[in-house]
Amino acid sequence: MAMEIPKEKILDLLKQRGESDKAEQADQELPDKVDPDRDRGILEKIGIDPKDLAGNLGGLGEKLGL
Repeated sequence: MAMEIPKEKILDLLKQRGESDKAEQADQELPDKVDPDRDRGILEKIGIDPKDLAGNLGGLGEKLGL
């Protein structure tokens, strides 16, 4: 089963990093529910490693409250 992450969580993360330009790009390009596998290309383009989102071993998954 694919894990979906609300787009808002990713936008918040980018804004916390001070990357509001990338947050704006992500807002336009990502669907409301982001699947790290399906949306890998977009995530990589905005500087987020999909593996960090998919794994709840800390890292971004933890920051996003997943």
